[in-house]
Amino acid sequence: MNIRIGMGFDVHQLEEGRNFFLGGILLPDAPKGAVGHSDADVLIHALCDAFLGAANLRDIGFHFSNTDERWKGKDSKHFLKEVIKLLADKGWRVGNADCTLVLEKPKINPHIPAMKKVLAPLMNVSEEEISIKATTNETLGYVGRQEGVCAYAVALIYKEIPSVMMKAE
Repeated sequence: MNIRIGMGFDVHQLEEGRNFFLGGILLPDAPKGAVGHSDADVLIHALCDAFLGAANLRDIGFHFSNTDERWKGKDSKHFLKEVIKLLADKGWRVGNADCTLVLEKPKINPHIPAMKKVLAPLMNVSEEEISIKATTNETLGYVGRQEGVCAYAVALIYKEIPSVMMKAE
């Protein structure tokens, strides 16, 4: 089996009066929403970069530029679905993903099951293969002042090596 690991990071500014999408769902109790060219879902953007990096396929901005009007206001679930297709075209499958959200408000724990339910079918994995955690920044920096939100993701992808090839080696 051929295994690779990728790491992704994303950050977006927060602003009052905006919807807040995280992990493919709308957080109705959020005091602010993320600003971006698409729906600014930092969790999905970090996941996309982790998968693309693992497969050596550049980054989300290369595939979905924030200067391209086709992606303006786009639901980030579309990006994740397309990234998984890019992986599949190269023979890669998702093993698992581990994500960390960093923000002060709202509390994320009650929303994690809904996020996993949305993300799992997009990634062609079970909910057990997706870990989502959240932490605050202890009121420090742009996250602590609630000016921004960021996400980290680590992903494992793999290719099955046919047994015929293994015997030849």
